[in-house]
Amino acid sequence: MPSPPLLETRLNGLVPHRQGKVRDIYDLGDTLLLIATDRISAFDYVLGSGIPDKGRVLTQLSAFWFDRTRHLVPNQVLETDVRRFPAEFRPHADLLAGRSMLVRKTNPVPVECVARGYLSGSGWKDYVATGAVCGIPLPSGLRESDRLPEPIFTPATKATSGHDMNISESEAARLIGGPLIERLRALTLELYGFGAAHAERCGILLADTKFEFGLTGDGDILLIDEVMTPDSSRYWPTDQYTPGRAQPSFDKQFVRDYLEQIRWNKQPPVPTLPEDVVLRTREKYFEAYRRLVGKELD
Repeated sequence: MPSPPLLETRLNGLVPHRQGKVRDIYDLGDTLLLIATDRISAFDYVLGSGIPDKGRVLTQLSAFWFDRTRHLVPNQVLETDVRRFPAEFRPHADLLAGRSMLVRKTNPVPVECVARGYLSGSGWKDYVATGAVCGIPLPSGLRESDRLPEPIFTPATKATSGHDMNISESEAARLIGGPLIERLRALTLELYGFGAAHAERCGILLADTKFEFGLTGDGDILLIDEVMTPDSSRYWPTDQYTPGRAQPSFDKQFVRDYLEQIRWNKQPPVPTLPEDVVLRTREKYFEAYRRLVGKELD
């Protein structure tokens, strides 16, 4: 059996300066310490159960992608080796190892940058209703999970809680300016193309993914947060791909299926997950890592 999941952190008696659905964030002045816990969310709520080692998968897969996409765009990562963290955090090395990053602080761009190569999720619902996705017209007659003629850029608002909302590129331009959104669009599609090509060589289809970017004080763009993980992406096994329906995936599929099965009303109190759902979900995260990185999780 795996170790119990890490659901929250308290380092040196400090509480995180901010908690996301998964990450605990400690503000160190010019830098941030990002710790990926094992919390899991579904339908916009953090559940009562965690997935053991999920935070390690997210961190180490992000580190893999950050390292391999530096030629496309610089990123915020300063250090992933706990032995090189500030001295006050080294006593927590066992907790932090493999699930934390010391990163440069940026001004996050308040727009999620989503790339879609396949018609799924909210994009499919939008297409059924309007024949377009986020205002981008698509050919008629497409089926759920069909590959798009070419990848598309579909931004979304960044919600501090609840669900991100899809917006058009023109709406995003009004939020952050036309020149910046044009640059982010190009970077998003370039990153997606690079990741999708690697994933396909590993027997995985990268259906869609979201990126986050931050600006330095000098106005430089950095890739931040997490990159092409099962939490921020739809990954499908190539050998099971069948257009015309929803696809099996390397993410929270077992969790969502269980919550639908028990007819949870998607309101508090949040449910806990049975052991078999936790373990099957954990294995999906591990399998995605093994296939994409080509080795076992550290």
